[in-house]
Amino acid sequence: MVIIGLMLIPLLLSVVFSLYNTISYDRLITNVNKSNRLILIVKSDITNELWDIVAGNKSFTEGRQYEIIRDINDQLGDIMSAAGADTGAQENRRLLEVAGRAMNTLHRYTDRLGSQMADSYPVIENERILDEIRGVSVLVSEILQDFIVLEIESAAQANETIKQRAFSIGVLEIVIIIFVTAFSIFVQISVASNVDASIGALVSFSGRIAEGDLSARATIPHVKELNALTEDLNTMAGKIKTLIEVNVQEQQNLQKSEMKALQAQITPHFLYNTLDSIIWLAEGAHYAEVISITRALSTFFRVTLNRGGEWVSVKDEFSHIESYLTIQKIRYRDILDYSIDWEAAMERNTILKLLLQPLVENALYHGIKNKRGRGAIKVRGWQDESSCLCFSVEDNGIGMTAERLADVREQLQNQPKPVTAAGDAGRGSPPAAANPVYGLYNVSKRLELYYNKAARLDIQSVYREGTIVTIQVPGTAENV
Repeated sequence: MVIIGLMLIPLLLSVVFSLYNTISYDRLITNVNKSNRLILIVKSDITNELWDIVAGNKSFTEGRQYEIIRDINDQLGDIMSAAGADTGAQENRRLLEVAGRAMNTLHRYTDRLGSQMADSYPVIENERILDEIRGVSVLVSEILQDFIVLEIESAAQANETIKQRAFSIGVLEIVIIIFVTAFSIFVQISVASNVDASIGALVSFSGRIAEGDLSARATIPHVKELNALTEDLNTMAGKIKTLIEVNVQEQQNLQKSEMKALQAQITPHFLYNTLDSIIWLAEGAHYAEVISITRALSTFFRVTLNRGGEWVSVKDEFSHIESYLTIQKIRYRDILDYSIDWEAAMERNTILKLLLQPLVENALYHGIKNKRGRGAIKVRGWQDESSCLCFSVEDNGIGMTAERLADVREQLQNQPKPVTAAGDAGRGSPPAAANPVYGLYNVSKRLELYYNKAARLDIQSVYREGTIVTIQVPGTAENV
């Protein structure tokens, strides 16, 4: 910017002076040209016109003498307006004013000639007036010639001024070029040194980051263009380190949650209690119920294991839930009723396995068992207008207060609060079930892991009325 500003100074001066000199020269040449034309008009046109009148070639009223005089006065006025108001043009203006007074005298002589001719004066009297007019015309011509000489002298002075200005501008340009050259060399050396050092530091910093040293930080350089880049790189390194640490922690937590969920689903408590139920049913000779509960247990473990796969059909997921509820119905026949309803069109769609069982388990252990009297669990599945698969688990258990519901939702966004291992195990329920958020958190995290932002889990609850948990996932029609 400094170099551009300095280089523009002589250019702007040259443009200004060139315009000024062009205007001055144009004014001088125009005045000289007009003055030359006026000299011819004053010397010949006016006198020839009046001579024709005196000689009787035309009458005074037919003559163009006044028109010629007006034209001369108009042109004198134009020349005077263009003469300027500077000190060098004062004498030129005075000459033009004298010429204007002389033209007034010529106008009076012309009027007098007209009066004499109207009064039929002798020709000799008219010729005497004509001689006076010729004398005045010669005087005006001489004044205009003097004016031309002065204008030429003004042009010569203007020429000298132009030379001096051109010399001054040339000297100024040389000085500016020398200064700009020295300044450019200084800037080049200074900037190159700073930039090289700063870029070298950034290269070293990026190398340390590439080697995995995320604690490295670059020193802010004294180069304006690199300050923001260095700050952003430092911020990026800090965020990468934080994200890696958070990601590692989240992966560990997710693995722990999945293990806890798996343990809650295939818990020894559930297996022991189911086997105990089979034993006392067999001892009571309830063979049909033994067959039913054994078949349900087999189906339950078949879907749970699923050959190590993570995806099952909607049909198998509901079969898994029905097996689970069949077993629990036999155990809790005095307090539990259930219903399962889902659209047949959904059965070939695939979903992440074990999404509904933790929700049903929560409904049983934290909803139905905590209320008096019988309870009911309703499991539904349907497909909405956008072809998304929707599932809901509804119970008419104890429900949650508004404060408890807000706390549960907050834990789902962050992490479930730790509980003691004893939990609810004394009542025959698994330890993981002591905090209902573990099952919900597991489902929520698995939805986020496998579906990203395409899945949604929603909880609605009213104290002493019940809870509804809804899941929405994208529909897929792959075979499993």
